[in-house]
Amino acid sequence: MRISITHESPDFDSYRAARVRSLFNVEDGHRFVLDVDLPFSDPWSLGLVVGPSGSGKTSIGRQFFGAERFASFDWPAGQPLIDAIGPALSFDEVISTLSAVGLGSVPSWLRPFPVLSNGEQFRASLARVLCEQPAEVVIDEFTSVVDRQVARVGAMAFGKAWRRTAGRAVLLSCHYDIIDWLQPDWVLDTATGAFTGRYLRRRPEIALEIRKTGWEWWRYFEPHHYLRVPRAIAARCYVGFVGGEPVAHMAMSTRPGLKEARACRLVVMPDWQGAGIGLRFLNAVCAAWRRGDNPYDRPMPTLINTSHPGLAGALRRHPLWAQVSASLHGSNKKRSAEKISRSAGRIKAGYGGHFRSVQGFRYVEGVGASGVSAVGARPKGLAP
Repeated sequence: MRISITHESPDFDSYRAARVRSLFNVEDGHRFVLDVDLPFSDPWSLGLVVGPSGSGKTSIGRQFFGAERFASFDWPAGQPLIDAIGPALSFDEVISTLSAVGLGSVPSWLRPFPVLSNGEQFRASLARVLCEQPAEVVIDEFTSVVDRQVARVGAMAFGKAWRRTAGRAVLLSCHYDIIDWLQPDWVLDTATGAFTGRYLRRRPEIALEIRKTGWEWWRYFEPHHYLRVPRAIAARCYVGFVGGEPVAHMAMSTRPGLKEARACRLVVMPDWQGAGIGLRFLNAVCAAWRRGDNPYDRPMPTLINTSHPGLAGALRRHPLWAQVSASLHGSNKKRSAEKISRSAGRIKAGYGGHFRSVQGFRYVEGVGASGVSAVGARPKGLAP
């Protein structure tokens, strides 16, 4: 495929224009010419045009599929995100897509698009592209309006999700740091005119350090958890750090008889959602408890209950987890409170009284089923 672009504007002869031409020896500043050859040989689904501003990326994007294929959306200001995205799709399909691009913070789903942060708007737009699944699409200014951490993780999440569709996408970006994370089928650098086919480099590793903590870190994670419930009684907390930054949280407690552990309060910070950290973090802690690396020095399998459709779907597909229960609604909260009061005396709390579906999963793998050697030990690199 050959792309030839010529843009011309009037050759202005004002004093200032003439002085600029004289000072900087520019004789043809009114003309932009670009001629590149894209030697596609294999079927492709995801391409990247990268280069500095003014180097012709948008013009190249128009040459691929036409200006009408550029992604552009009108967002209703009076609807929450969960209603504005994929209205013809099922609820679970929309939830799955939002989680796939890293927008897994449930409170964000209940807000209209205009009030979301730049990072959330970026991911919401990617989710909408994935829900609509156009046969051909061009996304301009890809990752340009978000910080670089969100850009890299968002690029990786979108790349993985887009490859599950049958369409072709061309992304236009000023930033080279997303290439290793995006893993495009080809890259065109408009700064040099170089074309690189089939990009086969390995993604950068994410070194995750897991520390045993108390509840002191929970205040940073709580706004991003989908439930507003008291802290788990007698729980031990774990926090995952990347480069000293807290990115994941989970609490571990035990069930009666000390035969099984229970995981709860699993949260991944929004900027890191979509990188696969949450499930690897969960598996690392559960593997440690299964080995007996816990406060009780005895091996325990782990049970986790969740009503988050994205997490439930991921655990259902994962070979280390088995689904053991599913309830369409909570139990009777009054009876639960009475039972807890009889067994614990002064405690008056009760569980249940809601209509959300709760699914239970058990960690079934034995020792060594994790990308991290041991909780609290020096971690290995955790590849996304």
